[in-house]
Amino acid sequence: MNTRLVLALVMSGAVALTGCGGTTKDSAGDQTGGATNAGKADPNAALKEGLKITFLPKQVNNPYFTVAQKGAEQAGTAIKAEVKATGPSDAAASSQVTYINTAAQQKQDALVISANDANAVAPALKSARTQGLKVVTFDSDAAPDARDVFINQATSNDIATGQVKLISEAIGGSGEIAILSATPNATNQNAWIEVMKTELAKPEYAGLKLVETAYGNDDDQTSFQKTQGLLQAHPNLKGIISPTTVGVAAAARYLSSSEYKGKVQLTGLGTPNQMRKFVQDGTVKSFALWDPTKLGYLATYAAAALASGQISGAEGEKFKAGELGDYTIGAKGEVVLGPPTVFTKDNIDKFDF
Repeated sequence: MNTRLVLALVMSGAVALTGCGGTTKDSAGDQTGGATNAGKADPNAALKEGLKITFLPKQVNNPYFTVAQKGAEQAGTAIKAEVKATGPSDAAASSQVTYINTAAQQKQDALVISANDANAVAPALKSARTQGLKVVTFDSDAAPDARDVFINQATSNDIATGQVKLISEAIGGSGEIAILSATPNATNQNAWIEVMKTELAKPEYAGLKLVETAYGNDDDQTSFQKTQGLLQAHPNLKGIISPTTVGVAAAARYLSSSEYKGKVQLTGLGTPNQMRKFVQDGTVKSFALWDPTKLGYLATYAAAALASGQISGAEGEKFKAGELGDYTIGAKGEVVLGPPTVFTKDNIDKFDF
């Protein structure tokens, strides 16, 4: 795979893994997504070469999005596109607006964005689309009527029910649990938490009691301190679910060097490379995640298909995503990468991301 790749990466302050910081469009309301300003699609159209695609994560220097960016770059190489990565150093609600406006002003063909806040970025995205910019959200959706396609890593139900199952197994099906989330406005986090609460209300989880949901703001140190706070506030706490790569790593780091190691169980969403040592030392029994590389790769192919006129974002349209194969657009312009993988001591060394 040969290509031209332009990287304009705004670097500033290291942050631990996030990504899972916000995903799914459930909390964005019933607005209709996909194909709102697109013309008729031609599935037989060739992918254009030389497309200019901006990759805009929630924040730069975030390990999760660094991995996803690699996937975007790989796709860019395969389709001979120029992929420019840029973004804010923090995950504040409106921190991405300036970058969205710049992408439109620079006449980029497409924008691949993980939204920090579904509604805060919507006006800028809508404006950019009127200027011809194709918009693909991934990992964390924007308001559906502000983008063309949403690449969801997995369904909210698969992610959330899986997390409840893992923590229940880890603590033996009974005890107090807490959730350490990312930011209070993260679209995906809020969707997952709502599904978790519904799942916890089922008879099979009657022994579990959710005592608190805390927010580490996708910041490593804040998440570390919030973990400490949860343990101090709830002396009978048996487990923590942290569905954010920043939070789960920070919580694992705290637990691994504390008196709670082995007594308070932890699960969440993290990368194998980030969590390997905590699995091997017994701090964490299991956790889950999809492959962020594939997520960035799929999102970039979707952006290219939109910019080339192969798809418009309408339900039922199909496109080919290189090595990942064929995908079909679902309701509200959503495309699902696939179910998450559960990592344990038995399989974690088979993965490298």
